[in-house]
Amino acid sequence: MRHGGDLANAEAEYGRPANGWLDLSTGVNPYSYPLAAFSDTSLTRLPQKADVEELLAAARQAYGWSPDVPVVAGPGSQAMIQLLPYLRYRKKVAVIGPTYGEHVYVWARAGHEVREVRAVRAVGETDVVVVVNPNNPTGRLSSPKGLARLASELAPREGLLVIDEAFADVAPDIAYGGRLNGSGVVVLRSFGKFFGLPGIRLGFAAGDEEMISELAAELGPWPVSGPAIEAGRAALADVAWISSMRLRLSVEALKLDEALTDAGFAIIGGTDLFRTARHDRATEIHAALARQGVWTRAFEEHADQIRVGIPGGDEAFARLTAALREAV
Repeated sequence: MRHGGDLANAEAEYGRPANGWLDLSTGVNPYSYPLAAFSDTSLTRLPQKADVEELLAAARQAYGWSPDVPVVAGPGSQAMIQLLPYLRYRKKVAVIGPTYGEHVYVWARAGHEVREVRAVRAVGETDVVVVVNPNNPTGRLSSPKGLARLASELAPREGLLVIDEAFADVAPDIAYGGRLNGSGVVVLRSFGKFFGLPGIRLGFAAGDEEMISELAAELGPWPVSGPAIEAGRAALADVAWISSMRLRLSVEALKLDEALTDAGFAIIGGTDLFRTARHDRATEIHAALARQGVWTRAFEEHADQIRVGIPGGDEAFARLTAALREAV
């Protein structure tokens, strides 16, 4: 399965750009959180239980979860996505799509009967529902009220609602937040995307007490490194930075809209960390951009679409605009 950020494959196909890659193929914030130097002990001793508890408390506060909601931290939300299907016996699973392809893949790989449906109202009789909110790559939003109603419909048959909130940091109003309790719902959060630190490999799962307990057991002791714990504690607690970054990204996303529409694209979705756009020649333009060292996300199943991340600053925007002008 192809993902954004794979510059090795890009170079194999298009060569190495003379002035380096402008990698816009992911939904990662180009303005990363300014971390302080890691402490010596973060690298020279095993993570301490008290440090992990402080990290989980910071996550609960940042994401609006109540202090008693079960939470586990792991090496990126992808690790939880991989493990969750193996914590349930074979079930009927509905994934609201089109969406991040790993969800369908991992549930099917674990032996579940998986359907991709286009709306919550189409899930029918199923045991597990997976929703990405905001959705990637369409940007579709699902209301917390509607998701809570879906969770209550699943409850009588001991169903499970999985909500992947990897991009919810830029859309806090639609996060499940305080509605989360100890049963029937698991929320996944990614740290690296919004804070621009994907290499830290940190993510969280919260909600259903049994599922979180089993996830913790499967992840084993010390699933999060000392540096990741320190980074998470600092960034998640920095309310001023979070607020100002949300505003900055909302402005940058509008600039990206302008650059893409000026090049003849139609914006069809996205979040403040990326835009998905349509053009009859999208595949051709993707290749033309790559030859200029601008790497975007193409979709084999949707040849008329590309996804473009937020360029990091005026120079990057100018480079994208010039490359688009040349490509179209």
